[in-house]
Amino acid sequence: MARAYAITADAVAAEKERTGGNYEEVNLSDILKLDELEIPATGPRDVRLKILAVSLEHNIAHAALADTVDITKLRGGKIYPGNSALGEVTAVGSEVTKFKAGDIVITHCNGGPDEYGYPLRIWAYDAPDSIGWYGEEAQVEDWQLIHAPLDCGLNLWEIAALPLRAPTAYHLWRRAEGIFRVKATREHCAQMNVLGFGGGVSELFLMMAKHEGHKAYFCSGSAERRAALENLGNESIDQKAFNRFASRDDVKAFSKEVKVRTGGVGMHVVCDMLRGPVWPAGVAASARAGVNVSAGWQLSKSITYDSAGASVKQLTLDHTHYETLVG
Repeated sequence: MARAYAITADAVAAEKERTGGNYEEVNLSDILKLDELEIPATGPRDVRLKILAVSLEHNIAHAALADTVDITKLRGGKIYPGNSALGEVTAVGSEVTKFKAGDIVITHCNGGPDEYGYPLRIWAYDAPDSIGWYGEEAQVEDWQLIHAPLDCGLNLWEIAALPLRAPTAYHLWRRAEGIFRVKATREHCAQMNVLGFGGGVSELFLMMAKHEGHKAYFCSGSAERRAALENLGNESIDQKAFNRFASRDDVKAFSKEVKVRTGGVGMHVVCDMLRGPVWPAGVAASARAGVNVSAGWQLSKSITYDSAGASVKQLTLDHTHYETLVG
């Protein structure tokens, strides 16, 4: 038996009753509880891991809050979360050739690729029978592991923070840049204005944009996060200065501020990892021929927009869910 954290439908329901459905009052530690699970015998394609470090991902909040779907209930009443981790290989199956005991590896959350390599389900969330990695040990098939880039200059804790957000950011950046270049060549617009909303994915997205010579802007209500991105050469915008876009007037004020900062142009690329109230602000801030990209499940499952207006503005909306295995 190995110790691992679990979320139960009963715990989700009890906390929902205690808080009266107010998500702001939910205590995650009352839902995510230490449990035990039995690691099955190692199969021919299996790799057993000792978990060294994990990172906190937003789907933990989705599972605990049941704010999109009640995934714990849908999966039979209990899930073992955690789909971003770094570990040491302790044993491999008879058919495994890429890994050996002692290797340091990272996991990925693609819980079952389609014919193009994109995930049909996310591991430790909606992938059936998937056991997450918030525990002492884990076992997965070899296709779910990648050798950790130990010579990349990051420490193990920093590497452990990357398996979910870094592939997502890299994939989103390739898509956003590629889509924009279909509409506007470098001769027409060599340097793009790039805006990011959200957390780790948007931060990495902006790092790539800045590295390639574009102007990067980070909009957040967190002073700490804004300062961190400013230290990397990004401009920051305080989301709270616009009341977190609670009204149309707030959105208009934000759009006006963006136009001032970009010489009347707007944002060529927007990475919106929040949706919800941020969605109209990102659309309003877009430049002509702009691209708005996003991934995964955010604050809202549904959005509305003016299709005719987007057409006239040549605005492209693109939504993905993680990266392919090859990517």
